[in-house]
Amino acid sequence: MKKTLFVFGYGYSARALVRELGDDFTTIGTSREAGSDVVKWPGSDISEPLSCATHLLISAGPDGDGDPVLRKVRDDISRIAPQLQWVGYLSTTGVYGDHQGGWVDEDTPLTPSTKRGQQRVIAEAAWQELADQAGLPLHIFRLAGIYGPGRGPFAKVRKGTARRIIKKDQVFSRIHVDDIAQVLAASIAQPNPGRVYNVCDDNAAPPEDVLEHAAKLLGLPTPPSEDFETAEMTPMARSFYAESKRVRNDRIKDELGVKLRYPTYQDGLASLLKAEG
Repeated sequence: MKKTLFVFGYGYSARALVRELGDDFTTIGTSREAGSDVVKWPGSDISEPLSCATHLLISAGPDGDGDPVLRKVRDDISRIAPQLQWVGYLSTTGVYGDHQGGWVDEDTPLTPSTKRGQQRVIAEAAWQELADQAGLPLHIFRLAGIYGPGRGPFAKVRKGTARRIIKKDQVFSRIHVDDIAQVLAASIAQPNPGRVYNVCDDNAAPPEDVLEHAAKLLGLPTPPSEDFETAEMTPMARSFYAESKRVRNDRIKDELGVKLRYPTYQDGLASLLKAEG
């Protein structure tokens, strides 16, 4: 059977993977909006294209009612389980919760402090349950903050709208979208069902440092700083500061042989700026 990747949620990270895989795969992707290269879903019958899948990527996030893929096509996925060579579920490092800047790895207990993180823990468990029942070759990838082409700090710095929100001891881990793609491709090439991987770079850092570095690269003034406690922020934006941790990425290197293309945000931002010309 020709290798066919079926993607639930054919968005930013999934498209990077498809570019990484090249012509080795046929890709079928779903989106909530109709498009020339996607199947609109929910809203259409996907049983026939899904039956062609040899590889499955779940990039659609959970909602208040759980995982939308399992809710709607759990039985269809169970039926095609014997032909699936690899299943990847994209989760988040938010499942670890707040560690006050301390280190976490894939064996750290899951103690999310945000609603989004809690939904992800439930969704991970639901996929693991189906994997056990149906024999799915499931792999879980816990992604750090994603950046890349079109998703970097330069636009806000140029516009003068960037704000350096200062919260003591706050650090985030990040990952360039092209490194997500190479991690997923490496896993597809050497499946290890049941495995969980953190996907992040080597340099967890305060968010204000990233903005300052972006401004420096552009030759622009450092964006103004604001204290987290008094800064005006939406509840969603404020929730991103609820957790502080450093995420270990040894497993993707030791087991998948991944050498990060952008091991630090400095490497990634320099590449983005160069690509902009």
